[in-house]
Amino acid sequence: MRTSEIHRVTKETDVFVSLDLDGSGRAEISTGVGFYDHMLHHVAHHGMFNLTVRATGDLHIDEHHTVEDVAIALGQAFDRALGDRAGISRMADAWVTMDEALAQVIIDLSGRPYAVFHGEFATPAIGGLGTSLIPHAFESLATHARMNLHARVLYGRDDHHKAEALFKALGRALDAATRIDPRRGGVPSTKGVI
Repeated sequence: MRTSEIHRVTKETDVFVSLDLDGSGRAEISTGVGFYDHMLHHVAHHGMFNLTVRATGDLHIDEHHTVEDVAIALGQAFDRALGDRAGISRMADAWVTMDEALAQVIIDLSGRPYAVFHGEFATPAIGGLGTSLIPHAFESLATHARMNLHARVLYGRDDHHKAEALFKALGRALDAATRIDPRRGGVPSTKGVI
């Protein structure tokens, strides 16, 4: 079973994440930040992961700590569920369009965290989620999942569409990279370890 549970508690947030890499796309998400919930639903649905996220945070201040800590816990959940990463495809990319917007996400579950994000948003927030937190969430996820992640919005007019294309592409790339390749007997690295 490639599953994990993470419970992250700080003075600012209380986050619970449950992840099943071999799920059906079922999601139960409640972070208190509606648009973030919507985006995480896309990750689960398009990644075919069963994902539960329950978070409470200091939203009376702003959404930053909640968004960041959910991304940290989600990254930790992926890292734990992948174990030694034996048999996985490891690398994948996904292109997703949402109406006029086009996004691409490329990942390598290499064990070496790195994030590159290229995307511009015209508005300061989408439905309560500050657009500056979108690249921060991707970076936090990459760091704690121990993956190399490159994400970009190639073009688009509507910020909602650009963000949605990005999160859908993230789900699809993670789905492909976490799949077990029946041809591979061990860790997908010439080093023999990730």
